[in-house]
Amino acid sequence: MQADDIKAWKAALRKELLERRQAVSDADRKAWNTAITRHLVDGFPQLASMTIGIYWPFQGEFDPRNAMRQFRERGATSALPEVVQKAAPLRFKRWWPGVAMARGVYDIPVPHGTEVVQPEAFIMPPVGFDAQGFRLGYGGGFYDRTLASITPRPLTIGVAFELSRVDSIRPQSFDLAMDYVVTERGIFKT
Repeated sequence: MQADDIKAWKAALRKELLERRQAVSDADRKAWNTAITRHLVDGFPQLASMTIGIYWPFQGEFDPRNAMRQFRERGATSALPEVVQKAAPLRFKRWWPGVAMARGVYDIPVPHGTEVVQPEAFIMPPVGFDAQGFRLGYGGGFYDRTLASITPRPLTIGVAFELSRVDSIRPQSFDLAMDYVVTERGIFKT
């Protein structure tokens, strides 16, 4: 399959997965968020001593803020991504509940006036994922560029609902696999 064909295939898959995710009932979303939060907090106690890059939930994604609250209570630092420019790595700014926020790219809130920090671990939202830990994102390549720019490579944990699991995302040379994927069913090492 040629690069253009893969790009078109990924765009169609992304559309299908986003529609699937946004069709989830409020009750299921709440139950799945609770289960994923429990798996994260119980399964990754080492995160309590780290700076963790999280994200502001968007388009029906798992909401990481409750898990992050629990990690922060144990000593973790949290940071949210900011798009600095297209085709560049993300910049992460320190975040905590109540901090001043500004509207970022895609109208996603970003911390305003807080320090830039380098996460040691990332809790990241794939649109889709496969058993090898490759993620299908929104198509901008921001997380792949960000992870490729950090040495040593941070711990990467994808968080998604099972309905986002696919056989393969047909990874390309620039795609980087996540270390773990956490769903409502449990923790999967990739």
